[in-house]
Amino acid sequence: MNSPLLQLLVLAGIAVFLILRLKSVLGTRDGFEGPPRSAGQGEAQERRAGFEVVEGGPDLDITDHIAEDTDAAGALADMKRADPSFGVADFLQGARGAYEWILMAFENGKLDEVMPFLSEDVYDAFVQVVDARQEQGLTIDAEFVGVREITLTDAHFDQSSQRAEITVRFVGELISVVRDSTGEIVEGKPGKSKRQKDTWTFERIMGSDDPNWRLVATGE
Repeated sequence: MNSPLLQLLVLAGIAVFLILRLKSVLGTRDGFEGPPRSAGQGEAQERRAGFEVVEGGPDLDITDHIAEDTDAAGALADMKRADPSFGVADFLQGARGAYEWILMAFENGKLDEVMPFLSEDVYDAFVQVVDARQEQGLTIDAEFVGVREITLTDAHFDQSSQRAEITVRFVGELISVVRDSTGEIVEGKPGKSKRQKDTWTFERIMGSDDPNWRLVATGE
């Protein structure tokens, strides 16, 4: 087998490995068509967040984001009782920013910047992918376009430990191009965005002095 063909097969194998590894760590990507969601929904959420809870009535800060009669809604209510400063709309706004920050730190191989906001397991999984890219001489040019959708899908609260977990589904828009050591593109296309789908779980001890949530689990 001649050398150029062998190199091509090796690069193809690397590309397949990285694509599968990225899917297992960060979710899935597919082509994106159509305009991004307008800012109107975010403004509506902010207006809703200003409503006061009426005694015996629904908490709009919760029911705007998840069905009232679910276990997750009950967990969110318990979180608010444990920490009156907690608000669901505020949390989701922070989660939106954290998603962009952590995702771009991963793409750019700068995980030290976000290490305090990742659990040990998540950090180790991210590091393995970043290290594999570097060992193979692969580089990524990435640009975050925006968050197309953000949905609160689940919540849990442990009364004994005051540990809160909230799971959020993100659909982001990202331009990402992977190049080999010679500069040849092995994944992605310059200027063409793709949807990045992720389900992330954040954790915090409610009422603690640390106001930050940590990313403790990732999936599609």
